[in-house]
Amino acid sequence: MDKKIIELITKIVIDTIENDERVSNGFMVPVEVSARHIHLTQEHIEILFGQGYQLTKKKDLMGGQFASNEQVTIVGTKLRAIENIRVLGPARSKSQVEVSLTDTFKLGIKVPIRDSGNLQGSAPIAVVGPKGTVYLHEGCIIAKRHIHMSSKDAISAGVKDGEIVSVKINNDRKTEFYDVLIRVEDSFTLEMHIDADEANAANVSKGTCGYIVKNRVGEK
Repeated sequence: MDKKIIELITKIVIDTIENDERVSNGFMVPVEVSARHIHLTQEHIEILFGQGYQLTKKKDLMGGQFASNEQVTIVGTKLRAIENIRVLGPARSKSQVEVSLTDTFKLGIKVPIRDSGNLQGSAPIAVVGPKGTVYLHEGCIIAKRHIHMSSKDAISAGVKDGEIVSVKINNDRKTEFYDVLIRVEDSFTLEMHIDADEANAANVSKGTCGYIVKNRVGEK
């Protein structure tokens, strides 16, 4: 048989097997742990770090964001504090603190689970920097688990922006995360973000991947 024909048949077989695996397992997505962090307005940056201060970049992140070299301390209503909270840039229109459930116990505050940016009625918290203090009447949340992806990835996964899916983690803990928000923007890198508590419970470590499972919303 002609060598080119054999290569073509081999490619078709491999593509078929890979497609069957994708259909069986779901769309694969890397899982990353989102550590506690804070987003700040420029006004609050200047209160915390000094007039005219600009954040300095430590590491580039997706979507034009970056981890800055700057850190702050957050203080709960019972004066319990957590230090070394990383500031993410660039400046935003609203300041927002993202923590885990375990962090809320340490801070002594009740914090709602919210989509990023949904701050109305969220928990109050104080933010302390080297030059000053900011009190947020609302702004502290536990981030809802979510998946960042480009429009191309969304087409491949068969999902759309704002959709809610489930994600299976097929490691030794065999965990399934429900109510996972899809966030689509072409500047995004494909990643599912969960907090440290969720990662510990599911034994998620660097290199862990999950599989998107549709039509499993709200199952228990």
